[in-house]
Amino acid sequence: MSRKIGSRYTAHQILGRGSAGTVWLGEGPQGPVAVKLLREDLASDQELVGRFVQERTALLALDHPRVVGVRDLVVDGNDLALVMDLVRGTDLRTRLERERRLAPQVAVAIAADVADALAAAHAAGIVHRDVKPENVLLDVHAPAGPGGAPPALLTDFGIAKLIDAPSRGGGSKVVGTPDYVAPEIVEGLPPRASVDVYALATVLYELLAGFTPFGGGHPGAVLRRHVTERVAPLPGIPDELWQLINQCLAKAPASRLRASEAAARLRELLPSLAGHPPLDIDEPEPESDAYGEQGAYGPYGDRPAYDGEPYDTPARGAVPLVHGGPAPDSTRDTHTSMRVPGADELAGGAHGTARAPRTPGSPRAGSARHRAAERRRRVRLGVTATAVAAALGVGGWLALADGGGEGEGGPTAPSQSEEDRPEEP
Repeated sequence: MSRKIGSRYTAHQILGRGSAGTVWLGEGPQGPVAVKLLREDLASDQELVGRFVQERTALLALDHPRVVGVRDLVVDGNDLALVMDLVRGTDLRTRLERERRLAPQVAVAIAADVADALAAAHAAGIVHRDVKPENVLLDVHAPAGPGGAPPALLTDFGIAKLIDAPSRGGGSKVVGTPDYVAPEIVEGLPPRASVDVYALATVLYELLAGFTPFGGGHPGAVLRRHVTERVAPLPGIPDELWQLINQCLAKAPASRLRASEAAARLRELLPSLAGHPPLDIDEPEPESDAYGEQGAYGPYGDRPAYDGEPYDTPARGAVPLVHGGPAPDSTRDTHTSMRVPGADELAGGAHGTARAPRTPGSPRAGSARHRAAERRRRVRLGVTATAVAAALGVGGWLALADGGGEGEGGPTAPSQSEEDRPEEP
């Protein structure tokens, strides 16, 4: 069913749905376009619309081959829509769900494209603020790059800033997707370009490992891990690549590379990664912490609710924040607002390394195999302890039965060496 978007565009069919709105395949004066029609509650907020219109010039001026270009902004009655270039392909999340993890050369080639897009945006004074696989589109009709990687384009510039309008409830909030949020955002600092570099490194880690470094469980626990835990190393990748990822995931924003530096170093690594297969590691089991197991409530307050109902948290890398929302063709936009935790709430908890990947074949913590192994270990320890106790009992009885010694009063006291004897006065 077609619908008019302003006076110049017609939307023909839905390409995807998300928490921010719906993406349509549309037609405009210059041919096919993608039209992102934002939610009505966003369009009805006049202050929010005014702020977004102010960003229009910057977004229209962001012209780069690795950026999905914004062609127009339509404000018409209850419609607020971004008209964008149409990319024929899929998003990175869809590919990840199909393949679970990518070969290192392909993952690095995609990350380098996204880093180029971020470098152009940062040079124009624009911070994306929501870099994640859902916002990376793969152009399957363009010539493939290293390892057969399709060119990657970054989309949805300005959406996170739009939803972060002060008029939408006020207060200090975390806006974004918990798995990719930089620690300084959790601590309430304003977003700078370095938050995009942190999110990009998180995406690259996910492309290689199949899960994010701090994801899994309650969103509050995910946010806390960003601040308090170190990233677990990925076995099987070259040291230079790991050092780059680790540096871009530094807690201190000033320690991270700039997007342009990350892009250059990633492209330098591409030739050395040719032929490397995807990593053979398993996702770590979610750990219980101050939030408890399976989404118990924690120090960040009550479990957040969406559409009036709490969501169910799956035990996998990314944490969806929209309950019962999009259809299966969703692009899984997962913007949300969460309260910034206080310093006392962030002070506790582990400061060690985040959940380390398991080697293939080892049992998951809490699984039936793991419990069986624990039972066998306890039985072995019990048998060993009984044998030791029995040996000590027999030895003592033999010593007593032997009696004697040099005196008549029972067993001889242990002798002392010269060093053990106390000095004589």
